[in-house]
Amino acid sequence: MGESSKGGGELTEIRQLYDEVEIARRVGELAAEIAVAVSSGLEVIGVLKGSFVFLADLIRALDKVGRPSQVEFLRLSSYGNNQKAMGDVVLIGGYPSLRDDRPVLLVDDIVDTGNSLAYAKKLLQANGAETILTCTLLDKPSRRETDIDVDFVGFTIPDLFVVGYGIDYAENYRSLPYLGEVDKVVD
Repeated sequence: MGESSKGGGELTEIRQLYDEVEIARRVGELAAEIAVAVSSGLEVIGVLKGSFVFLADLIRALDKVGRPSQVEFLRLSSYGNNQKAMGDVVLIGGYPSLRDDRPVLLVDDIVDTGNSLAYAKKLLQANGAETILTCTLLDKPSRRETDIDVDFVGFTIPDLFVVGYGIDYAENYRSLPYLGEVDKVVD
């Protein structure tokens, strides 16, 4: 399915990869997998901005399987307005508050180079988190620069530029209800 979408003065061709139903099914499966791995309360920390839609659906799914959680956010940047991660990860804002010794579930929208997730994990460890599990909606292992294993993966994809379901290109397309590949950008 191809779709033309206008955002930021650019015409972008977007090919749908996963629709709303596929995403909802997979989020439910992830919640069930996490519930098996974690038997107690959970501190969920989302990496902003891209994870916010996924995180909202995930915490509701976790609640349905008996794992209510508390939520915090961590804001990092490694993309700017680029289609590929630039390599340098920057913390924007402060550290999230960690409560007691609960296990932490670090949630990101997409892991490609692994630099952002590794950086966030180190920040949380330095802040006292003892048990940190990682979860991502999308994983691009072919782009990995940092040796990091992701505990829970929604979908593994090749090296595509993806938007929708909270993931953006230059702050556009986050509101798309599906995940799609950007086929071309025309200025």
